[in-house]
Order: sequence, then C-alpha cells, then structure tokens
Amino acid sequence: MDDDALIAAMATGHDGALRELFSRHAPWLAARLRVVLPAADVEDVLQETFLAAWRGAARYRPQGTAGGWLWGIARRQAAAMLRRRGPAAVVLPAAAAAGGDAADPAEAAVSRAELAAAVTTLGPPGGPDREVWRLLYVEDRPVAEVAELMGIPAGTVKSRAHRARRLLRAALRASAVEGGSR
Repeated sequence: MDDDALIAAMATGHDGALRELFSRHAPWLAARLRVVLPAADVEDVLQETFLAAWRGAARYRPQGTAGGWLWGIARRQAAAMLRRRGPAAVVLPAAAAAGGDAADPAEAAVSRAELAAAVTTLGPPGGPDREVWRLLYVEDRPVAEVAELMGIPAGTVKSRAHRARRLLRAALRASAVEGGSR
C-alpha cells in the first residue's frame, strides 16, 4: 500500500495504517528534527506530528508527497514547541557555527542580543518587513497565509522576506566584524 492509500485508510480509523506510516517516515523525520531540536524533544514532536496527521488525514489531498505533508506538520509542531518555550530556548545556529559553546549562557545571551539588534534593522514592530519576517520565520506560517493575513499578494510577501533576510544578514555580518575587532 502506498503512502496516499495509508493516509486514506487512516482517515477511516484504520490504526494499522498509522503504525505503517510511522514506521516508514519517523526515522527520517527524526533525523531532520534533530538538526533544530534537542534530542530529548524529537520524540515529543514526532508524537505530536503523527497525532496531527491522524487528526488531519481526512483533509489530506495527494497533490504532493506524503513525506512532504508530514514534514510540513513536523516543522509546525517543532516551531510550536520552540514558541511555547520562548526565545531563550532557541539555540542560534550562527553561534554553533562560529564555534561558540551553546551550553555557555553568556555566549547564548550575546547571540540573542546580536539577533535582537539585527532585527531592529527591519524597522519598527508591526512594520511591513518586520511583520513578514515575524510571520514567516518566527511563527513559521506559509507564504499564502502571510499574504492573506497582511492583505498583500504572495509575491510581495516573498520580496519583503528576501529584503528582510538580506538586511538581517548584513546586520549580523556587521555585528560579527565589530565583535571580532574588540
């Protein structure tokens, strides 16, 4: 039975379908989640992901791949978990890539301060670029939903997101250069 058929069976309450879908997709989902979550949280997010898949199986439309659908659910579950914990729980990849010790609270505080300073380059809270950044990257909403919420075309959301990423990158680079000269 292929993944689409398993999801259709799951929608009718066949719990064996959920088990089979889990055994096919949980290992690679867990591997991808370990990149953004502490290992202790991966199992919780996987459980929430497959519970959400079970509940949403009737709304599944086989327009893409089942794996893509499950990954979208897993991303939203991981983002929700990180949002519930607040910004202090987020380990910044830039700090880890720079060789910083993620367990060092002082280093984490500096990274958070640098990110907060960089975000100010996007304008005031509620401004167009900052709002697009918040909705897309902090709340992990899809482009279409952001466009609908803001009442603008999806292309405008994408161009504002591109500009926001460019501004953040420049601000973080400037911060790194400044920090290196201290």
